[in-house]
Amino acid sequence: MTPTPSQAQTASAATATAPANNPLLAAWAGPYGGVPAFDKVQVNQFKPALEAAMAENLREIDAIANNKQAATFENTIAALERAGQRLDEVRTVYGIWSGTLSTPEVQAIEREMSPRMAAFSDQINQNEPLFRRIEAVYNSPEKKKLTPEQQRLSWLYYNNFVRSGAKLDAKAKSRLSEINQQLAGLFTKFSQNVLADETDSVLVLSTAADMAGLPTSLRNDAATAATSRKLGGAAGAITNTRSSIEPFLTYSDQRKLREKAWRMYYNRGDNGGAHDNNAIITDILQLRAERAKLLGYKTHAHWRLDNTMAKTPEAAMELMEQVWTPAVARVKEEVADMQALARKEGAGADFKIEPWDYRYYAEKVRKARYDLDQNEVKQYLQLDKMREGMFWVAGELFNFNFSPITNVPVYHPDVKVWEVKDKTTGQHVGLWYFDPYARPGKRSGAWMNAYRKQERMDGKPVTTIVSNNSNFVKGKEGEPTLISWTDATTLFHEFGHALHGLSSNVTYPSLSGTSVVRDYVEFPSQVLENWLPTPQVLQKFAVHYQTGKPIPQALVDRIEKASTFNEGFATTEFLASALIDMKLHLAGDQKIDADKFERETLAQLGMPREIVMRHRTPQFSHVFSSDGYSAGYYSYLWSVVLAADAYSAFTEAGGPYDKAVGQRLTKHIFSVGNTVDPAEAYRKFRGRDPKIDALMKERGFPMTAKKASAAPAKPVKKAAGKKS
Repeated sequence: MTPTPSQAQTASAATATAPANNPLLAAWAGPYGGVPAFDKVQVNQFKPALEAAMAENLREIDAIANNKQAATFENTIAALERAGQRLDEVRTVYGIWSGTLSTPEVQAIEREMSPRMAAFSDQINQNEPLFRRIEAVYNSPEKKKLTPEQQRLSWLYYNNFVRSGAKLDAKAKSRLSEINQQLAGLFTKFSQNVLADETDSVLVLSTAADMAGLPTSLRNDAATAATSRKLGGAAGAITNTRSSIEPFLTYSDQRKLREKAWRMYYNRGDNGGAHDNNAIITDILQLRAERAKLLGYKTHAHWRLDNTMAKTPEAAMELMEQVWTPAVARVKEEVADMQALARKEGAGADFKIEPWDYRYYAEKVRKARYDLDQNEVKQYLQLDKMREGMFWVAGELFNFNFSPITNVPVYHPDVKVWEVKDKTTGQHVGLWYFDPYARPGKRSGAWMNAYRKQERMDGKPVTTIVSNNSNFVKGKEGEPTLISWTDATTLFHEFGHALHGLSSNVTYPSLSGTSVVRDYVEFPSQVLENWLPTPQVLQKFAVHYQTGKPIPQALVDRIEKASTFNEGFATTEFLASALIDMKLHLAGDQKIDADKFERETLAQLGMPREIVMRHRTPQFSHVFSSDGYSAGYYSYLWSVVLAADAYSAFTEAGGPYDKAVGQRLTKHIFSVGNTVDPAEAYRKFRGRDPKIDALMKERGFPMTAKKASAAPAKPVKKAAGKKS
C-alpha cells in the first residue's frame, strides 16, 4: 500500500529532525569508489539516519509506483534497483555495529527499530500500485525482448512480492504486517539473549591445576582472557565462544570443569530468567505457522523451500535421512573405541562417555590410532599465514591479488583491509575487510558480509566491498595466533563466500554475488574448504610458528589418513540441528515447548546420548535470530553434496589447480550470481546433475542402494536469498 498522509508527514518530520551533519547519511566518499566512514560513526546517529533513509526510500518508491507512464523494465524494475541506496549504506553500517560492537545503547536502538523496519518493508511489499507495475512488466509480451538477466530480475521482483503477500486482500495484508513486526521484535530479543549469555558467562580457572592437560597456546589464551576480564588472581578464563570452548573440551584433564564448560556453552538461552529463549521460540513458531497459512502454504517449511533447489521439505528430508543412518552407525563405533580407551586408562567399569567427554576421548583415540595430535598440527597453523595461504589460492583459482591498505577507516583496531586486484591487468576488483578476533559485544561464529555489491547499471561499474568475520581468541601482543585445523577450515569456508562476492560479474545488484538461494549459497564456500589440505598450501603456508619450517610430510600423511576420523560425530551433531529445524517448521500451528520437542524428537531419531546438537534450539541463531536459515539449515548438507561433487571435477582432471576446471568454476558458479538458475549453472559447470557419491566417500560412509540427489527433478526458477 502507498504511504498515508500521516505516514508521509512522519517521514518528513524524521527527515527534518535528522542532524544535517549525520555522516551516516552522506554518500560514501574516498578512494575505491567510496568507503564507509566508520571513523565518524556515533551510536546516537543510527536512529535518525535510519528514519531519514527510510523516508527517502519511500519517496523513491512512491515516484515509481505513481509514474503516469506505462510500466516498463526501465521505469519500474531498473528504477527499483536504483532506489534505496542511501538506506542500504545506513543499514550496512548499522548491521556492523549490531553484530560486532553491540552495546546496551545499540541494543536499545535495535529493539525499537526492528519492528519499525519490518513495517517499512511491508509498506513497500504491499504497495498495490507498485506491484501492478511489476506484474505488468513480468507479464508483458515485451519481456521476451529483454536480456536474460533482465528477464530473471523481472521474475525475481514479481516472485518476491508475491511471496511477501502482494496478492493478499487488505485484511490479510494488515495481519501479515503485524506478524512481521512481532517477529522482528522477537528475533532481536532472541539474538540479544544469546549474546548476553555469551558475554556474561565465563569459566574461571582458579589454579594451575585447573589448567591440567591444556596446551601452552590455550593456557596463554586463557591467561589473556582472565587479564582482559580483570579476574584478579585467576590462572585463566574460558570465554563462552566456540573457539574457546571446543579446545578446552578437547584437552582439559579436569572432567568436572569440562562438564561446567559444556553446560555453560550448550545451555545458552536455556537457563531460565531474563535471557531464556524458550517462550520466544514458541511465539516465533506460532507466528511463522500463521504467516505461512496466510500466504497459502501448508507450513513455514513449505513456504521457505518453495523457491530453493530442494523445492520441498520432503526432498530435503530424504537427503538428510540418507546420511543420518550411516552417521549414527559411525558414532556407535566411535563411542565404543573411546569407551575401550577410557577403561584401558583406568576408568571404572560403570564409566560412560558423556557429551563433555566426546572431544577429549576422541582426541586420545586419534592420537593412539593415527599418531596425530591436533595440538601438534596447530603449531603449524598461524592465523596470518593461513590468511596468506587463502590469498595464494585466490590468485591461482581466480587470478586475484591482495594488497594491504591503510588509507580507509575501520570500525575497530583489530580490523584490517586489503585491496583486491586482477593479477594480470592490475584492475581494481574490490576491498576485503577482515575482523578476526572475539570481543565483548561481538556475536559468536564466523560469517561474511557484503558492504557493497558489485554491479554495472547505467554503464557505471561499481566494485564490491566484502568482509570476513571470525572469533579467534587473540593471543599475547607480538605472538602469532595459532588456530586449529577446524578453525582453518572455517576460515577457508568463509573466504569462499568472500570470493563469491568478489568474483561477481553481473549488471544488477539484486542478482549480484551471494544473492542466491539458501541451499546454493553455501556451495562456493563449502567447495573452497578443499584447498586447505592441498600440498601447495601446506608446504608454503603451514609453517611452524617458532622454527619457520614447513609442516613435515609425515604429519601431512597422518592428517590425510585420519581425514574421515570422527565424521560420525561431526555429521550427526550437524544433522541433528538440521532435522530439528525442519521438523519444528513442519509441525504447523501446534504450540511447541522447544525443550520438550527437542528432547522427544531426538529420542525418536535415535540420537546418540553422547552427542548434543551443534546448535541447540534455545541458541539456534541461524534459525531464530531472523528468517534466514529457518527450515533451511539443511542447506549446508545440500551444498556440501554440490561441493564434494564439484571438487571431484578437479581431481578427475589435472588436480586442484587445473586451470580449465578453475575457469569453468569461475565462469559458471562464482561470477554469475543469481543471473542463472542454480541447477542450470551447476550443469554448465559439471556437465550433469550432482551426485552424492563424492560426499559419502569423503566422509567414509557406505553408499546406500537409493541415491539422493542435490538437484531438482527439472530446472525450476528460484528467488534469491542471502546469508553467510
